Amino acid sequence: QVQLVESGGGLVQPGGSLRLSCAVSGIDFSLYGKAWHRQIPGKPREFLAQITLAGTIDYADSVKGRFTISRDNAKSTFYLQMNGLEPEDTAVYYCRLYNIYNPDDTYWGQGTQVTVSA
Repeated sequence: QVQLVESGGGLVQPGGSLRLSCAVSGIDFSLYGKAWHRQIPGKPREFLAQITLAGTIDYADSVKGRFTISRDNAKSTFYLQMNGLEPEDTAVYYCRLYNIYNPDDTYWGQGTQVTVSA
């Protein structure tokens, strides 16, 4: 059974930082690209960042320079370091594994709430 377990969300003040983790089990971590998305209520799920099998990293313009995606293959875990958080970053954050050769072969985490507020 494939599981993606997210952690690290919570309440943070504007300008603060959080690091989200996505621990993966039940699947060969090394065969999938890794991505982070978020969703604000009433809005479509938004792509934030990805790291491909080759290690290429891409970011959405909205988070470029503030968020950093990374992975630890030995721990089957990947991360999203978020700095300079703003109230507009408040959302449910999701991790995702994807197969570049098969769009249907994708797995999502359960989501973790991030709230940025004074």
